[in-house]
Amino acid sequence: MTTTMDRRQFLRTTVRTAAAAVPLVLPATAFGRAGRIAPSERIAMGCIGVGTMGFGDLNSFMSIPEVQVVAVCDVNRAMRERAQQAVDAHYGTTGCTAYNDFRDLLARADIDAVCIATLDSWHVPHALAAVRAGKDVYLEKPMGMSIGETKVLRAAVQRYGRVFQLGTQQRSSQEFRHACEIARNGRLGKLQTIKVGVHAGAAERSGLKTYVPEPVPDGLDYELWLGPAPWAPYTTARLTYPYWFHISDYSLGYVSGWGIHHIDIAQWGNGSELTGPVEVEGSARFPNDDVLCDNPLSWDTRMQYANGVELRFTGEGPGCAGVRQGVTFEGPAGRVWVNRGAIEAEPASLLKERFGPEEIHLPVSTFHQANFVDCIRTRQPTLCNVEVALRSDTVCQLAWCAFQLQRRLRWSPEREEFVGDADANRRLTRPLRAPWSL
Repeated sequence: MTTTMDRRQFLRTTVRTAAAAVPLVLPATAFGRAGRIAPSERIAMGCIGVGTMGFGDLNSFMSIPEVQVVAVCDVNRAMRERAQQAVDAHYGTTGCTAYNDFRDLLARADIDAVCIATLDSWHVPHALAAVRAGKDVYLEKPMGMSIGETKVLRAAVQRYGRVFQLGTQQRSSQEFRHACEIARNGRLGKLQTIKVGVHAGAAERSGLKTYVPEPVPDGLDYELWLGPAPWAPYTTARLTYPYWFHISDYSLGYVSGWGIHHIDIAQWGNGSELTGPVEVEGSARFPNDDVLCDNPLSWDTRMQYANGVELRFTGEGPGCAGVRQGVTFEGPAGRVWVNRGAIEAEPASLLKERFGPEEIHLPVSTFHQANFVDCIRTRQPTLCNVEVALRSDTVCQLAWCAFQLQRRLRWSPEREEFVGDADANRRLTRPLRAPWSL
């Protein structure tokens, strides 16, 4: 058997090593493969969805010597051709294949892993198909459109033994890790409150109130773009970011699209990565003059954890005063606030604290995509593996349910269902348009 075949057999193994000596994050140099690596020795990767976010992910993966991007896929011909040209230019070859249909890309036995950066409504169906095809998956956030579908994906990842990473890249940033270590090591005293503030993108929708059906442009597979979402006539606005992001058929908007980033850090700093809150209540302000963009303009939710911590999760708007954009951990001995590229504490001396060998030291990564690649080789859990990802995504979903129902809800993290509330539990799943299914 050739070296290449040995490598592929290793990548497809479902056995996880339990050796304590293997760290969660390994640099490429640990494999003796820094610099130029033969294409046959690289992890072969395909990218599904190469628009704005997907094109950025594509470039990140191409920067990793351990990876060879061999295929791209997008229902928009212009986007997939742009991505194909970028890949070929990067490697100095003409070896990248461009696909319109993701199923054609997943049918290739030579592809080890995929990056998925498509509509939120497509995330779980695409990831499920990839896992069932034997691929490891880097999935852009959020994880899904309902708790029910994310549980199906988790079961598949576990059943097939695939490596999974959610694109919550803040876990690979030093300032977020530092804030979480301060909170988890008791430097604030017993953690009491976590405040999460995100912007809701209300200003992005201004000036566009009417949507006239138009002919589908040449080079777009609109039927495949819609996929499992309800059928709707084509309009330019429907497919234009950020407008689609505010349409509940395709996304839960900033509640999960942006909220997942900071909620994931809140979960990390609370030590609740494998559980969740037990109560939730909240409200939201919805648009009343927009026929298409129907996601909340602002929201305010409060959640209670079994350990006594209260989480307040807001999207900018009336009633959200006192919640700073980012994540704030508060206790009787102080507070620490963190956002991208910034961290502050009261007292400021908290930032100079050092943690002893017996205290909590969270896994270190400086490059989220590289963490995924390293874990493909080690078969170790990623920084945001499927169980951690599902629990963080669930918190966003609980907020959504709370301000839809506008009453206090009790949640069982163990059973992953609402307690004694059939109406709320019906909201744990969403139908998919035929012929798509989970």
